[in-house]
Amino acid sequence: MPSILNIAAYRFVELEQLPALREQFRQRSAAHKLKGTVLLTPEGINLFLAGEAAELEAFIDWLTADPRFAGIEIKRSWSDEVPFNRMLVKLKKEIITFHQPNFDRTAYPAPQLPAAELKKWYDEGREFIIVDTRNDFEYRVGTFNNAVNLQLNTFGDFAAATEQLKDYRDIPIVTFCTGGVRCEKAAPFMAAAGFNQVYQLQGGILKYFEEYGASHYDGECFVFDKRVALDGDLKPTATDICFACRTVLTPADQASPDYVVGISCPHCAGKQAAA
Repeated sequence: MPSILNIAAYRFVELEQLPALREQFRQRSAAHKLKGTVLLTPEGINLFLAGEAAELEAFIDWLTADPRFAGIEIKRSWSDEVPFNRMLVKLKKEIITFHQPNFDRTAYPAPQLPAAELKKWYDEGREFIIVDTRNDFEYRVGTFNNAVNLQLNTFGDFAAATEQLKDYRDIPIVTFCTGGVRCEKAAPFMAAAGFNQVYQLQGGILKYFEEYGASHYDGECFVFDKRVALDGDLKPTATDICFACRTVLTPADQASPDYVVGISCPHCAGKQAAA
């Protein structure tokens, strides 16, 4: 069994004295020999960490002893190696950049839809629209069956892209992303914009995979670390990223003669030659 535990978690909660809090996280993550990223913002926390299981569980115990983070939902997966190069604790303005400075997500709450309920909706053939709030390249790696691709370059484009969905204002809509954090803004924004039945998938794709694997899901789930993508069993796949152009590469791409590790891939080889 793989020995490295990976976790993803977030919580929207008011945080103050961020520089001092950053130092606490730096010290604690170093003490447990962890790698990954912790984002601390005035609106909450977002973290992706990896390390030996006992060390990471000890860190989680420390984290959740703080009332602000007690009961935080944690998505777990395993790998043979730590998929991060270093440990970073960053201070930012937002957990996830949305480019809507005057929007109050708490004013238009959208209910969480548990993984079990989404699977039930699929199994029963219920009428609903499922919206992928991730970037276009993430969608192309894998997504839920019949998911709407808004063709986003960044999550900051989401607000404007909802105009594409205007004909579905009275149909149940489920938003989803990797771990749920983007939907904490996407779903309330849609509710504020007049969509009448908006839900957000609780825990995102990662939580769904934990409970139901790839049922009603086509492909893999892109993750922002060296594993690149996970299958329905939350195991790393053969999918990779081009060192030169950062395009996600399937096994077929990697078999191409244009794929030279660290230099080029089928998506950029010709462009490099022309340049």
